Amino acid sequence: MSGSAIAVEDLINARQTSGMQIIVLILCFLVVAMDGFDVASAGYVAPLLKREWLLGPQQLGAIFGAGLLGLTVGSFVFGPLADRIGRKRTIVISVILFGIGSLLTSAAPAAGWFIALRFLTGVGLGGGMPTAITLSSEYSPERHRPMLVTLMFCGFTIGLAFGGQLAASIMPAYGWRSVFVAGGIAPLALAPVLWLLLPESLRFMLGKRRYADEAQRLLGHLSGDAAVALGNLEQATVAQPEAEGSKRPAATLFNAHYRAGTLLLWIAFFCTLWVYYQISSWLPSVLADSGMSAARAAQASSLLPVSGTVGALINAVLMRRINPFVVLSASYVVAAAGIACIGPAMGSPWLLVLAVWFSGLGLSGAQTGANVLVAGFYETRARATGVSWALGVGRVGSIIGSMTGGVLLALLHSPRIAFPVFALPALVAAVAMSATGRLYRGKAVN
Repeated sequence: MSGSAIAVEDLINARQTSGMQIIVLILCFLVVAMDGFDVASAGYVAPLLKREWLLGPQQLGAIFGAGLLGLTVGSFVFGPLADRIGRKRTIVISVILFGIGSLLTSAAPAAGWFIALRFLTGVGLGGGMPTAITLSSEYSPERHRPMLVTLMFCGFTIGLAFGGQLAASIMPAYGWRSVFVAGGIAPLALAPVLWLLLPESLRFMLGKRRYADEAQRLLGHLSGDAAVALGNLEQATVAQPEAEGSKRPAATLFNAHYRAGTLLLWIAFFCTLWVYYQISSWLPSVLADSGMSAARAAQASSLLPVSGTVGALINAVLMRRINPFVVLSASYVVAAAGIACIGPAMGSPWLLVLAVWFSGLGLSGAQTGANVLVAGFYETRARATGVSWALGVGRVGSIIGSMTGGVLLALLHSPRIAFPVFALPALVAAVAMSATGRLYRGKAVN
């Protein structure tokens, strides 16, 4: 890691969390909350789309997959962009793009247009979340980083849950299009606030002459003595050599130190988002087909992210006290058990609630913890790329999960059989996370 990053880390760790750092966390929370709301919207409106456009399982799979394909493209594009032009600019561009895409989706006249516009929206969404994770991680002191980044990322699960509740309340009166109108107006209203209030990453700016004035101003907020602090940081920058591969963020992910960890973390992300989107995309439709109304199915499905928020907070506390790789591996096992029980529990409302609750508790809790972990795994110059590409690989899994859910339900004929099969990737993620912990035991994670 570069010397500038070490110096900034020392400065942030030495002081109490400032008002500026809290602003960063709140604004990033809002970004990922709107991200979560929009990501879940297609699943919540799926029963109404199915009836209005007479869609079959394969067509619904294409609708789910289009947005996720856009998320994948956005993750791979915006990660290196954030390491090149900065975290703040990337977040603002992303928010504007997915806000416009959501508004346009509300006017889609047919399934083909809906699919194309969900792809456009997904591209914007693909840049918002990982860059917000990166920025909030870089402004969080190490001792509180797991909890602070987790609290920030809880915006995503809260957005998912709020999306279900909002969809249930407005769809009966205003139809499915109203969900996307709400999902478009909110991010476009947030964009100017982000531009005015969100600071750029201090680690990103150091060593770049065009950011010298802004970096000095931010250091004044953090240290109370901008001139001295900036001089010390610049001196540290000169004194420390560049790390291997740091000039090319993508290359850093595959150098001798990071290569194995990158691949194992990618497996975990791939499997996690595979099973999460398989469940979140298809659970509302499966419940509706079993006799629930679309509104009740959306409410029941919203338990998944609600319990995920609880799981994320539990994991954040445990990750400070126990090996984080062990915590996340155990969380994946809990998720697998809960998911496997959803199908058999569908005959009993209370058992179904418990199964969905523990599915979200383990799965969303593990994914949030993995986001925190990967944000500290890579050095500054490659951090946004590392986070974005891990999520990008995960999005590939999400596409497979969302598009194969209908196929598996058709082939296996019964949710009682399908949901235990849906749970298998969570067990693979547990193995990958455990292997990463063993491989990097005793090695620093920033």
